[in-house]
Amino acid sequence: MKKKGVMLVGLCGRSGAGKGYVSALFACHGIPSVDTDAVYREMTGPTDALSPCMLALRDRFGDGIVSSDGSLDRAAMRALVFCGDTDALDDLNRITHRFILDETRRQANALYEEGFPIVLIDAPLLFESGFDAECERVICVTAPEEILVRRIMKRDGITEEDALRRLAAQKPYSELEARADEVIVNDDCPKDELIRRVERAADALFAVREEEYEKTAEAEENGEESGEEDR
Repeated sequence: MKKKGVMLVGLCGRSGAGKGYVSALFACHGIPSVDTDAVYREMTGPTDALSPCMLALRDRFGDGIVSSDGSLDRAAMRALVFCGDTDALDDLNRITHRFILDETRRQANALYEEGFPIVLIDAPLLFESGFDAECERVICVTAPEEILVRRIMKRDGITEEDALRRLAAQKPYSELEARADEVIVNDDCPKDELIRRVERAADALFAVREEEYEKTAEAEENGEESGEEDR
């Protein structure tokens, strides 16, 4: 049976791949995105009343992880996660992933109600969170490691050693590409070429949407209308 509703597409890639820029190019073709990092920052940011996510984190880790402005004290959280408590990181991910995915679904459905049939899910931890299982397709944005390192150094003002250490802590591209349905190379190619690569990927996604969603929705709608006439 074909699907109805919003078509979710996972967008993954290592640090420095340029997923944000690629997402912006997809938006130019009518495919908006939900940035799970932005969702996390919002639900753990400064606030007068703690979000459900922050309340759950406080219950697990204590008042010390809550800053005076109501935001998550990330330094305190890092200290707890890497202090030798083997369950701390698992609990942190279990709690945050649940709330992030709930809010991501809500935002994706809101975009669908606005008229966007396809929504990208920009999720650095797409596979770790298990959200890839809810995506119809997965796209991996990739670039040679030397380009990733250069971009990270420029963006974050860190050393080459720190950039390499950050990449070493992430899934290798061999695994990401193997689990993706399509790979978009965001190297030092001309901007027009990258735009063409994204355009081809967007056209392919709309073809999937037409094949697996639209025809069924139309058929069901026509069937319902016929049934009403028969009554």
